[in-house]
Amino acid sequence: MLKIMTSRRGVTLVELVVSVTILAILAAVVMPLAQMTARRSRELELRRNLRTIRTAIDDFNKRYEKSRSENKLPAVQNKSGYPATLQELVDGYDFGEVTPPKRKFLRRIPPDPFNPPKGKEEPKWGLRSYSDKPDSTSWGGEDVYDVYSLSEGTAIDGTKYNEW
Repeated sequence: MLKIMTSRRGVTLVELVVSVTILAILAAVVMPLAQMTARRSRELELRRNLRTIRTAIDDFNKRYEKSRSENKLPAVQNKSGYPATLQELVDGYDFGEVTPPKRKFLRRIPPDPFNPPKGKEEPKWGLRSYSDKPDSTSWGGEDVYDVYSLSEGTAIDGTKYNEW
């Protein structure tokens, strides 16, 4: 007895449609999760960058006050003890010490992930001076007491990025 075997190769149109439908449903579920993960990572980066800059500003102020108490710096009227600009944290400041001549607090100014610099320009942050109100959106220009994001966006938790 001779059996004739037929082999079936390929897929039917119904199998193809079912497979594409399942893949489309999976993609529709995965895409929002991927977008939320990307947004969450940018929010974490913003928090980390704000903490880095604010810590550098506080370290500058502590070093300034220590140098003033040790009489290494002359008493300057109306000097708050905070850096004049963010760039001063990168370039360094002379606290009257022998070594190093200029103390640096940042290697570079971290960028705002929700307001990234375009091309070769410096990262842009909202600045507040020591004499500004805590919720001020205009910088007095005397010194840098605090930084905030210039983004008008809303975070996952419902707060505004520029209020962090």
